[in-house]
Amino acid sequence: MNPTTTPEEAADRLAIRELIDAYAHYADRRDANGQMALFTEDTAFHVFMDSRSSEPTYLLHGRSALAPVFADLNQYQATTHFNGQSTIRLDSDRATGESYCIAHHVTLDGDKRTLMIASIRYLDKFVKQDGAWLFAERRLMVDWTETRSSAP
Repeated sequence: MNPTTTPEEAADRLAIRELIDAYAHYADRRDANGQMALFTEDTAFHVFMDSRSSEPTYLLHGRSALAPVFADLNQYQATTHFNGQSTIRLDSDRATGESYCIAHHVTLDGDKRTLMIASIRYLDKFVKQDGAWLFAERRLMVDWTETRSSAP
C-alpha cells in the first residue's frame, strides 16, 4: 500500500475487495439473491464469452435482469471461483477496477463428470451508495476455457 494512503481510502479499497469476493462466494453457494444485492438497481452486466470480441455475448440492464444469469449456475454440480489480483482506481464515491478469477465448473451427467475451467477478468465500475460499495457495471470477460473429463 502507498504510504500516503488515508485510512478512508484503505477502508474503501478493502470494502471493494470484499464486494468482489462476496460475488464469488454467492456464486459458489448458488445464492442469486445475494449476488443481485451487490449491484445497483440500474446496473449493467456485460458478458463476453470471448474477451477478444468487441461486442458482448449478451448485455443485461437492471438488478432484476441478473436473476436468470446467476440461476444458470444451478446447471453445475459445483463451482469454485478463485479470485486473484485486482487493481482499483478510486475517485471519491466512484471507482473502477479489474480483477482476475479462475472459475471451476463441475458437471455430473450419470457417471460422466466434466470439469470446465475458465480464466475470467472482470472490468468493473463501482459506486458507493448509503455507505456501501456496489457494482454499477460489471463486464465479465472470458479469456479462455478448458473442458476435460474428471474422475468422480
